[in-house]
Amino acid sequence: MTKAAPKKQTKYIFITGGVVSSLGKGITSASLALLLKSRGYKVFMQKLDPYLNVDPGTMSPYQHGEVFVTDDGYETDLDLGHYERFAGVQCSKASSYTSGRIYSSVLSKERAGKYLGGTVQVIPHITNEIKDAFRSAAESGADIVLCEIGGVAGDIESLPFLEAARQFRFEVGVENTCFVHLVLVPYLKAAGELKTKPSQHSVAELRNIGIFPDILVCRTEMTIPQDHLNKLALFCNVKPECVIEEKDVTDSVYAVPRELSKQELDLRVLEQLHLSVHPIIHSEWDKLVKKATQPKYECTIALVGKYIAIRDAYKSVHEALQHAGMEHNAKVKVECIEAEELERNPNLIKNADGILIPGGFGSRGVNGKCVAIRYAREHKIPLLGICLGMQCCVIEFARNVLGWKDANSTEFDEKTAHPVIDLMDEQKNVTEKGGTMRLGAYPCKLMKDSNAAKLYKSEKISERHRHRYEFNYNSEFRVALEKAGLKIAGTSPDGKLVEMVEIKNHPYFEACQFHPEFKSRPTAPHPLFSGLVKAALNKKNVSFKKMNETAHASHVQEQKNSKTKTATAKAAQKNVNGGKKNA
Repeated sequence: MTKAAPKKQTKYIFITGGVVSSLGKGITSASLALLLKSRGYKVFMQKLDPYLNVDPGTMSPYQHGEVFVTDDGYETDLDLGHYERFAGVQCSKASSYTSGRIYSSVLSKERAGKYLGGTVQVIPHITNEIKDAFRSAAESGADIVLCEIGGVAGDIESLPFLEAARQFRFEVGVENTCFVHLVLVPYLKAAGELKTKPSQHSVAELRNIGIFPDILVCRTEMTIPQDHLNKLALFCNVKPECVIEEKDVTDSVYAVPRELSKQELDLRVLEQLHLSVHPIIHSEWDKLVKKATQPKYECTIALVGKYIAIRDAYKSVHEALQHAGMEHNAKVKVECIEAEELERNPNLIKNADGILIPGGFGSRGVNGKCVAIRYAREHKIPLLGICLGMQCCVIEFARNVLGWKDANSTEFDEKTAHPVIDLMDEQKNVTEKGGTMRLGAYPCKLMKDSNAAKLYKSEKISERHRHRYEFNYNSEFRVALEKAGLKIAGTSPDGKLVEMVEIKNHPYFEACQFHPEFKSRPTAPHPLFSGLVKAALNKKNVSFKKMNETAHASHVQEQKNSKTKTATAKAAQKNVNGGKKNA
């Protein structure tokens, strides 16, 4: 009888952070994943967050930034967006675990009697649950799983995850795990030098709980002298060749993978994991970075939002615009405008080549968004509306084209006589807030004669959703809106839910109920963002052309005026001279 082939051992990389938060563990992890994938390995990625929320879905963007949504409908940390954009991995519910999710699972098991007779404790019950989370990633069939642990070494809330990782190494074998610790090497301007002591203390924190980093990645504003690198290797008990410099990139975050490759981070990881080093080709990614850092053209997109005080609130939107810019060899300047401020000063938007209205919740800023939409509609400015942005497009059209001045969403006004946006039927009895919206990927059918179908080059698409309210498919409203010129461009396959609307005879006016930014990639820009940037560039070129034509006409007129003045002066002088002769 033939023996079954031994089960493949999945390798694990644990990425931790030290000294300060917001060091860029997500970008570093995603860049490493890209390099490993480029060497022929199948990778999967996880983010372990120490906060007690089950997921970030109920958190304010000011608290946590953007909520990224996976195809399977899980609300996650924005770092999963980096994972998908850089490494091209498909993240899922197995990619995101929080302390809240871990504790919730353990407590549910305790109530069900699974631990009957035992005292439920952080060790072993919580750490075992975390290790089960690590193992769940192996079900993806990946060769290598990268687990990014949130927080900073020394944070009390991160300790269960770090302890679980420590235990996991001894369970699966040292040769099957790699610990990468990301630290800050700060520059003290007064002293005029880089300081390694914070990094040493951070590694000491890990060593105190039994974790000895295999690789040290050092974030820095400037080149780290070799003697400093040697010092870090000596005091942190890391091989000199495994102390990696990660210097700030100046032009594009997409240059990070190439820089880490130059520092041979991926080679050091493969050595630790006892994996073969396959050839790597950077040419395609290098072309992409060149487009990002050396654009030929430029346009300005006004992003009219509610949470612009924090850039991470619209992280995927910003990235999707950059992807579209790279496709068209253009630098996309994003001018963030507070929707409420636009109500007071409509002129803020008048220099934009295109306008983007992103998603959000609540009534604040809705009127400002409608101001931007009306300006784009009436002045033929390219516009893309997303989620709440689409709903505002419908509200603005109903108010200012159909004359339904009280048109609104029942989210903002339950008593409006024209509820053009209304709560979904299946949401009307929902009382809990967390994870109860329409979430994840849903199919959409595009109308054959729509501009949307031309942009996608398909009539069947799938996009990710995150909302409770929908276009009200009341036949009276629908007929009136379509008759006035608001075209329904996409619906659910059964035709009951409106997914996209657009306006005829407009350079670019597209609005969608879903979130296209979640599926945009630097190597595959999303069609709706690509269309917006293309239209904005066309609009700018037309403006330049008109401006140049005006300038040229003015110059020609000045030359004519000058010639006329010269001829008049000569004639006057001739008359004077003739008068003198006659005298």
